[in-house]
Amino acid sequence: MNLLKTFFFKPRSIQLTITAPNGFHLRPVARFANEAKQFDCTISASVGDKKVDVTKVNALLSLSLEKGDTFVLTTKGKESQKALASLKTLFQTLMQDDVEVGTIKKESVDYEGEILEGDIIAKGVAIAPVSVYKTEILQHENSLAFKEAVNETINALKETYKTQKERSNADIYLAQKELLSTLAEKCDSLEELERVVIEESSKLKGTKLSAKISDYQDILQQVKTALGLEVKVIFPQDDFILLADDLLPSEIALLSSTQVQGVVLKETSINSHTAILLRASGIPSLITDTTQIPLNSDIILDSVAGVVLLHPSNDDIQKAKNLQEQHKKEKAHSASKRFESVQTTEGMTIKVYANVGDVLSAKVAKEEGAEGIGLLRSEFLFKSVKPTLETQTKAYADIFSLFDDVTVRTLDVGGDKALPYINIPLEDNPFLGVRGVRLFRTHPEILTEQLHAIFIAAQGRKVKVMFPMVSTVEEFNKAKIFAQEVAQEHNVDISHIEFGIMIEVPSVLFLLQTLNKVVDFYSIGTNDLTQYLFATERTHPSLKIDETSSVIFDAITHILNHTTKPVSICGELASNTDAIEKLIHLGLTTLSVNPKSIAQTKETIRHV
Repeated sequence: MNLLKTFFFKPRSIQLTITAPNGFHLRPVARFANEAKQFDCTISASVGDKKVDVTKVNALLSLSLEKGDTFVLTTKGKESQKALASLKTLFQTLMQDDVEVGTIKKESVDYEGEILEGDIIAKGVAIAPVSVYKTEILQHENSLAFKEAVNETINALKETYKTQKERSNADIYLAQKELLSTLAEKCDSLEELERVVIEESSKLKGTKLSAKISDYQDILQQVKTALGLEVKVIFPQDDFILLADDLLPSEIALLSSTQVQGVVLKETSINSHTAILLRASGIPSLITDTTQIPLNSDIILDSVAGVVLLHPSNDDIQKAKNLQEQHKKEKAHSASKRFESVQTTEGMTIKVYANVGDVLSAKVAKEEGAEGIGLLRSEFLFKSVKPTLETQTKAYADIFSLFDDVTVRTLDVGGDKALPYINIPLEDNPFLGVRGVRLFRTHPEILTEQLHAIFIAAQGRKVKVMFPMVSTVEEFNKAKIFAQEVAQEHNVDISHIEFGIMIEVPSVLFLLQTLNKVVDFYSIGTNDLTQYLFATERTHPSLKIDETSSVIFDAITHILNHTTKPVSICGELASNTDAIEKLIHLGLTTLSVNPKSIAQTKETIRHV
């Protein structure tokens, strides 16, 4: 950017802490960088003495930011304040949405032959000969210049992202597109791109992000293909279990059209893009030392038990075939039941809803088996540009059409969430200042339009409107009256609309008997409730809270013992597998979780 564009502006800075279990890896970095490009200002991230341009994906990745790390985000220029607010909100979303796969629990199986243990990527059982793939370099006639080949690759990735957008792995293609766009800016030839890929990959070696090196190699290979230099991958014609050090993400699609029965990799990680795509394709796969597996031999890959059986006996083979059939039936059973309600072992029905932020995540939740929306974070519909009444109405209508039970939280900004067009004065303690329901006093015009859009979109459907950060009975009453006046002004019937509160401010725990007389429902927001109970900001870089503390469960017990209206829970605790059983035993029958956690949450409930 021209120096004159920033010379007369003061820099603005905020400190951000990585709370996502997988660190600030390629997919969230790509979305962050893509958003940063939208603003007329310079934007940098710094850790210690190292400072990088946030719009450059590879530069941001080179900071190797892992969970618990902190960086300073600085903006300077015409849209400095707007950029800072928008990026801060997006960052918090990215941190909340990132889900760690974690080590998959292994099942115990007694085999006779020699076994080799490994980490599970995707569960399944395979019996087949071991093989490796071969490559053949083909030179095709090509008329594209280097920059044209890069643009063709970028457009192809963009198109793939669009076609895969409703799937959880779609961000992989957006990430690769942004990465290539950044790398190609300083390259005028294939040789230069190869050099840059080597340099940038070397920066990731030895870090938690080292598994992303395959993405650098992948986009390089895709550019080469666009230039007519194809590396053709040749797989066996018959059934096989593939051995490889690693695979490029783009090779998984090729693999899916072969007779592959399983994959054993040596150098990837369970959170790599290769692993994500293997899980999405349903190919049994494992990470272990492939050098100990003899080629062309028949083996058993049991990635349910997390083992490779090197010299299986006849009994081992029969046992594996039985497990194969059992796994196949269980998989079909799980798939067929994902849209059904779930019960505990004692027959108690538990509803599993989803926490979503927009139409896309609502569609993902539907596909994952959500029974409703327990929390629509409406602030994520309000991004860098204020949405019109028509835009809001359409978004709400699209989401309402997917589910019979939807709870919309009214705009909740302030604290750790900001929007560029909502001016909230700088506060010493923003988590204790203007946020949530208090916006009805400071920004009534924004809430008027939002409620109007919700009421229009509902079209007679039962919809729940939830007010956040309510701390007194008076706050709820005023917010409800405000909503009723909006409906009256626009002559909209809201007799089908229910009004409730999110329980997240401790004072509410002592007002429940009075609130029972006026609210229609409650939802426990354990994220904020926890931080206010312990007086510890949830994004604090060094102070940590045990979210399964007995204090939290005592608070929930108190709530359930003193409420007479329906109560659900929508905080992160709802999907914590160590807490679900206790939450159900306390009496909670509706859990609202991240869409990616729905299957795991349902499976956990079935064993309670």
